[in-house]
Amino acid sequence: MQLNTLGAVHEFLRRQVRPGAVCVDATAGRGRDTALLCRLAGEAGRVLAFDIQPEAIRQTRALLEKEGLCAEVIQDSHSHMEAYLPPETADCVVFNFGRLPGGDPAVFTTADTSLPAIDAGLRLLKPGGVMALALYYGGANGYAERDAVLTHLQTLDAKSFTVLRCDWLNRRNDPPIPIFIWKEQGLCGTMKQKGE
Repeated sequence: MQLNTLGAVHEFLRRQVRPGAVCVDATAGRGRDTALLCRLAGEAGRVLAFDIQPEAIRQTRALLEKEGLCAEVIQDSHSHMEAYLPPETADCVVFNFGRLPGGDPAVFTTADTSLPAIDAGLRLLKPGGVMALALYYGGANGYAERDAVLTHLQTLDAKSFTVLRCDWLNRRNDPPIPIFIWKEQGLCGTMKQKGE
């Protein structure tokens, strides 16, 4: 495992995703998470990958073709993923918040769509399903999305979800934050927040 956020997320996915799984890469980017999910879910599984940027869609499709993998690559906002899957049918949802590496630095995710997308992903998860978030921040996209996501995740009902945040204590220059979420089993299909 690489000792960085991407390595931590990929190791988590390797331990959680089984053949036949239904997986969502909510922010396809260059397609690395999509390709990993395809390999883990196998031919019996299903992988959907979303991105709003045509360049990300192109790069993801090119990587999948090069590696002989198959996924549904969709140019749409991650906040619309519920239009493509019914509730509680996904085993895994993955996010990389921030911007496309090497892409337009003026285009990056924001809390306006990221928070609804997280909630949509949580509703799509089966009981026992998992979500992995890599939260990139700083630079052109600043800290607003990071702060909003972290604050929002604190409101998730602890009986319904377990949220683990990991920090790199000795890394400088705004290291990305890996976050892992488990949806508890045996729920009635409701997503509660504190105070509800």
